[in-house]
Amino acid sequence: MPKLELTPIWDKVFPQSDAVEHSKITFHNRYGIELAADLYKPKDATGPFAAIAISGPFGAVKEQSSGLYAQTLAERGFLTLAFDPSFTGESGGDVRYMAAGEFGIEDFSAAVDYLSCRNDVDPERIGILGICGWGGMALAAAANDPRIKATVASTMYDMSRVAANGYFDADDNPQARNQARAAMAAQRTADYQSGNNVRGGGVVDPLPDDAPYFVKDYHTYYKTPRGYHARSLNSNDGWAVIGQWTLGTLPLLTYIGEIERPVLIVHGEKAHSRYFGETAYERMKAGIAPDNKELLIIPGASHTDLYDQVDIIPFDTIQEFFTTNL
Repeated sequence: MPKLELTPIWDKVFPQSDAVEHSKITFHNRYGIELAADLYKPKDATGPFAAIAISGPFGAVKEQSSGLYAQTLAERGFLTLAFDPSFTGESGGDVRYMAAGEFGIEDFSAAVDYLSCRNDVDPERIGILGICGWGGMALAAAANDPRIKATVASTMYDMSRVAANGYFDADDNPQARNQARAAMAAQRTADYQSGNNVRGGGVVDPLPDDAPYFVKDYHTYYKTPRGYHARSLNSNDGWAVIGQWTLGTLPLLTYIGEIERPVLIVHGEKAHSRYFGETAYERMKAGIAPDNKELLIIPGASHTDLYDQVDIIPFDTIQEFFTTNL
């Protein structure tokens, strides 16, 4: 397998911190896919550190929100890793721009593999943080991997729920799902015939006047200098249309009620995605370890406010959560 060629320059959408050492690394998952990541750790500090693997949002790259979270938490004393999921960004994996839930879960555990084997990391003090769609992936990974000692899901999506039911569960019926399956199946045939996987388009641009408020929210982040990045799927041509082929029939969060370790879900009061986090929280509170599950609603905040607004993202609370539980 050819070695990944990583961009040597600082090309994030946020400024570099003088208090943090930054390096670019790679690690592999159990399928042999090499993943690209940015490693952040407190400058002039020695380990072993508590470590946090971070990814998301769904369709973003590590140069965007996950990198900001990683650098900020490194300023607060953690060794952090922001990675590009399989098939996206600088990470490996062919065919490109596929969004299989299995790989989202696997990539978090692969990050734990890597961190567990670093000499400067305490393998008993590893947590994960997922943003947007990778918030749901993080919960699924925490249900599956007991090495994950604490989990934060920020402004989370349940990607399997939205794939099956549409936004706000508006298409939660067999007829709508079968219609969507037929369209996806036809696209698979067309893609196989052409030898090219058509991409679905990222965030719509130019923005229609009647666009839903959450689409405007996304546009303000992904399509403006605030968050645009050349490798970001949402900023450009999006996922492959057939990339979400199995998400709707393989629910990701089936077993989150069995997560024994602490979980913190953070959502904005005005986020369109808030219902995903509230449902996940209710399921965990009804599970086997309800006392260490927390839901934090940020007054007035939208979905993308928790991508990059450092005066709104509750970093003090997130730091305290990981400090207490790692």
